[in-house]
Amino acid sequence: MHLSLTLTTAMAAFACIGQVASVPLEETLRSLTPKARNVLKRATPVAPYFVLYSDAYVSTEPTVSEISGFNVFALSFLLEYGAADQAQEWEELTAAQRSSILSEYDAAGISLIVSLFGSTETPTSSGYNPIDTANTMAAWVIEYGLQGVDIDYEDFAAFDAGTGAAEQWLGNFTTQLRTQLPQGQYILTHAPVAPWFSPDIWGGGGYLWVNSVVGDMIDWYNVQFYNQGTTEYTTCDGLLYSSSTLWPESALFQIADSGVPLDKLVIGKPATAAQASNGYVDPTLLASCVSSAYVSGWNGGVMVWEYPYAESSWIATVRGDTWPMPSTTATPTSTGTTTATPTPTGTGNCAGVAAWAADVVYTGGSEATYGCVYSCVF
Repeated sequence: MHLSLTLTTAMAAFACIGQVASVPLEETLRSLTPKARNVLKRATPVAPYFVLYSDAYVSTEPTVSEISGFNVFALSFLLEYGAADQAQEWEELTAAQRSSILSEYDAAGISLIVSLFGSTETPTSSGYNPIDTANTMAAWVIEYGLQGVDIDYEDFAAFDAGTGAAEQWLGNFTTQLRTQLPQGQYILTHAPVAPWFSPDIWGGGGYLWVNSVVGDMIDWYNVQFYNQGTTEYTTCDGLLYSSSTLWPESALFQIADSGVPLDKLVIGKPATAAQASNGYVDPTLLASCVSSAYVSGWNGGVMVWEYPYAESSWIATVRGDTWPMPSTTATPTSTGTTTATPTPTGTGNCAGVAAWAADVVYTGGSEATYGCVYSCVF
């Protein structure tokens, strides 16, 4: 997946190859209208995605340095009745505190979203109206300035019933959320357990049906490859290429073979053995699995449950040599010949242009912002 340029008419290109125009980010942002600034902040990131959930009690959101290496931070959870846990913590901050955190995260390329439902809610079995629930939750996201949602639907009874009610509920809920949180402006992800992608098991079609009906509305899947059996998804082969007969065809590449886009599949794991019933993999082994998957053509990324048990050091290990963490060492002043910073070749602003991310491969014509605006040309 490459940077989508849907709003390029809002900005003239700055020509560069590996260089940037010397326009300070603050100056650029001040030149934009409030609406343009809002769109800029809400641009959806591209793969690979490095997602960190936060549900355990902490008094405030982590600093950028504590979660460096992640590009999505998910507050958990927003429930049908309202905010709980870290979503409630966010709600109780002052507007100024929220604005400050969002600004810091934006500058670091970290999107702040909220996760919905979780293991304590059963939306279909409990009779939640998917349209009304979507409208209420979307309104909360907008009111509190977040950049999207993650649907952590865990109504196992509804799925196991095999009537299709669970899948239909998810389809209706996702569709309505997208009417309120437009694609490209807000992130919308799902966090299904891996077995729900197994074909020919679920009477309603499982997540393969969900993907076939509303997959185009979903930015990516934070797949839970854990809590599904003591030996499930605990080796690179079982995680990536060949799942067990208990949950057939639910390894990463098997899910892709069933029609789910490979770059939408994010490998989800617990931070420690204590964070899940089973399915834990040591970060060093997980890094090896990630490397193998990448060589085989996958670029989805990694999700982990949860902060503060996973921080920057955890994701640095898992990213390894596949997606090395950018150096934080200041570049020394050169005493040799330098290349002058190019002068912008056009005029305009950066409305609608996403923030630069170190783990994104930019192709010709792609535009991004990072302390300035740049456009790569080949």
